[in-house]
Amino acid sequence: MVNQTAPPEAAPSPAQVEGDVAAIDGLRAVAGRMREQLARVIIGQEQVIERLLISIFGRGHALLVGVPGLAKTLLVRSLADAMSLDFSRIQFTPDLMPSDITGTEILQETDQPGRRRFEYVKGPIFANVVLADEINRAPPKTQSALLEAMQEHRVTAAGHLYQLPAPFFVLATQNPVEQEGTYPLPEAQLDRFMFLIHVGYPSASEEGRISRETTGPAPAKIDQTIDAAEVLRYQEVARRVPVPDHIHDFVVRLVRSSRPGEKEAPPWIKDLVTWGAGPRAVQYLILGAKARAALHGSYLVRMEDIEALAEPVLVHRILTSFHAESEGIGSREIIKRLLDQTRTGPRV
Repeated sequence: MVNQTAPPEAAPSPAQVEGDVAAIDGLRAVAGRMREQLARVIIGQEQVIERLLISIFGRGHALLVGVPGLAKTLLVRSLADAMSLDFSRIQFTPDLMPSDITGTEILQETDQPGRRRFEYVKGPIFANVVLADEINRAPPKTQSALLEAMQEHRVTAAGHLYQLPAPFFVLATQNPVEQEGTYPLPEAQLDRFMFLIHVGYPSASEEGRISRETTGPAPAKIDQTIDAAEVLRYQEVARRVPVPDHIHDFVVRLVRSSRPGEKEAPPWIKDLVTWGAGPRAVQYLILGAKARAALHGSYLVRMEDIEALAEPVLVHRILTSFHAESEGIGSREIIKRLLDQTRTGPRV
């Protein structure tokens, strides 16, 4: 697994600390303006928007799961517009080929008569924000075309490496209801996503606003609030948010307790879980907590940041057993139990 954490650094100088404090204040203000812009076209879904913003500034990818008609695609496109980033939408279908995503080589004429050469034509993956729409409709061979791009931000084609633009995010959607003509995402693919975000139905009042505000003659426009260079700068700022040692220890205990074979796992985990979360869950939970703290204007990661993000980080990384399914116990309930137990359990 590629090391996604920064190497240990010397203690920051007072000037650097002061600069980071100002940058965190700036990030909080920018996130507020982005929420205002998204609210022009997206009614409700505040938690979904916050988790998307955290994944953006935490340098992670996100999988949005919800039934059709909940504005998942509109939300991703609007987010790209607010950040003035290149946007690409890939509609995943059973006949989609890997080259339809990454690109392909085509034979081109040269300046010399009678001579031709292959030229690589980049696919839609070469964008800042890539919407993988209904990602589970493509077979595993096509889904695997995203693995290298999501992990290493590059594409290998015909023996050549092509770097993807920075910043780079894959925001995928999935319909949890319709199963015909779909392919389950491989565990390796799911593990590349920082968050699995459940998109639910709006409330009655929100649906009333949707009826009144989205059926007029002129759709609302999104104004740019940030550009690619600022996104990259704020990503670095978020990674410098300090994390106390007891938070690191808590996250490690929480993730390790999800694995049936570990000594930290409670006895009931062995009955309910087949496969627990891996080390990438530790990384993403810490990185997500850093980004959340910065978005909320906090200069230090707190326990509430971890508890708020434990579910979207772990829910797709815990494989429940047949016994759990027969009892109607899902990953969400297991995560809640693990959080409660880790809070009160012994320290390692």
